[in-house]
Amino acid sequence: MRSNTIRKAAIWLALIGTTAPAMAAPPRATTTSGEIEGTQERDVAVFRGIPYAAAPTGQNRWRAPLPATRWAGTRAATRFGHSCWQAVSPQGFGPWTHEYVVSGDISEDCLFLNVWAPAGRAAKAPVLVWVHGGGFNSGSGAIPIYDGAALAARGAVVVTLNYRVGVFGFLAHPELTREAGDGPAANFGLLDIVAALRWVKANIARFGGDPGNVTLAGQSAGAMAVQELVASPIAKGLFQRAIGESGLPRPIPPLATAEQQGVAFAQEKHATSLADLRALPPEALQPSAGSNAVRFTPVADGRLVPDGPWRPVSDVPMLVGLTADDNSAFGPDYASSDPAKLNALLQTSFGAMADQAGGLYPAATDAERAEASKQIRRDLGEAGVDAWSRQRATAATSPVYSYVFAHAMPGADTGRWGAFHSSEIPYIFGTFAASPERRFTAVDDRIARTMSGYWLNFMTRGDPNGSGLPRWPKLTADTPQVLRIAEQTRAEPLLPAAKLTLLRRHLAQDQ
Repeated sequence: MRSNTIRKAAIWLALIGTTAPAMAAPPRATTTSGEIEGTQERDVAVFRGIPYAAAPTGQNRWRAPLPATRWAGTRAATRFGHSCWQAVSPQGFGPWTHEYVVSGDISEDCLFLNVWAPAGRAAKAPVLVWVHGGGFNSGSGAIPIYDGAALAARGAVVVTLNYRVGVFGFLAHPELTREAGDGPAANFGLLDIVAALRWVKANIARFGGDPGNVTLAGQSAGAMAVQELVASPIAKGLFQRAIGESGLPRPIPPLATAEQQGVAFAQEKHATSLADLRALPPEALQPSAGSNAVRFTPVADGRLVPDGPWRPVSDVPMLVGLTADDNSAFGPDYASSDPAKLNALLQTSFGAMADQAGGLYPAATDAERAEASKQIRRDLGEAGVDAWSRQRATAATSPVYSYVFAHAMPGADTGRWGAFHSSEIPYIFGTFAASPERRFTAVDDRIARTMSGYWLNFMTRGDPNGSGLPRWPKLTADTPQVLRIAEQTRAEPLLPAAKLTLLRRHLAQDQ
């Protein structure tokens, strides 16, 4: 009896062995630095924590990134690398809940990127290189809302990356300028992005991506970085399309001013030389509490970032836009119904044209004043897009497509935050699962499918339009139209005619 039972069990196990599917081997790729092994996640091959440059530590702190050190054997690419050194708030803040922020694994050894590729890695897939936001002082390519799996499952290769932020990425100092010689003297964080783009050009075909069809994209500070690289001769030829979400070029300090700020920072840290600064541990380089320490951002170094007004060097198709409530988390008066505060906003926004502008924003009741406070900020943002596009048109002929994301993402205090800064990102990347507590609905799913469809079309051929999507017109100077993305997505005028005329006149006076 016992032997019969054992014999049946052996037959059953043998049948399992012959009928069960074989476990797929983990995906591998050979890069210029060595072989890596990632993970297979459904229909997507994922490689996390790939070094694209050497660790910018020790004497390499505040130097242009060097090539990654080669390794022998197969390197595991199954976990994200360290995020760059920064202050962290793992629980989030304001409308930016946990899925929007760095978890806390930070280090100066942080120049890593991550790749999501369609399983099987069919050749010539369009490539998205994503530059995170964070005011040039925070952020990471490992933040959950940037997970590239959903876009990869639809046929793209997605790359997210870390770049040096804060003082580590954007310190300027006279000694650094002398040390740089003919090379860029600052903007190390931007140089990191350039190094990542060069890595993509050299390696992405091994993941099924097309090195001749790369879209450089970013949001907030990431979008500003994209704009600076569109204007940089050093980045020319490394991407064929560009996307900037909620971030346009802005005035940046000249190198001499940034050097003075760097000297003042060194004095604050009791460092008498660049060698002293390099000898300090990273935690000692954080701005002192209560100090007037500079907020480190890109500077016009004259090499990577040209001096003078922004001017495109890479004439590539561009997709730019903003969220309807981009300013809702940046101050307590976003939707104020206080008449005095509304008048002050009109004065600061329109100057001598404040009375004329006031006639365009009804403000007889508290509700109207609150709406006017929001609408003025929205209109200024869209006027900024209009001014940027007309400036770009003096040196570029490739098309521009512009959008306004006007859907309020579900979550705590939705009424307060509205379509807040960066709320469009989970819709593009399809990363609702990173925050199930937000209780997304079928409406959110539909908007996400529509939005990611536009982005994928643009990445593929430089035009977001495609089958089943509402028509998205190019942005023109004569009758500028944008795509309003909401429950009902449609093209509409950038601004009503009277507002557009007034804002163009006002902005022309400021130039």
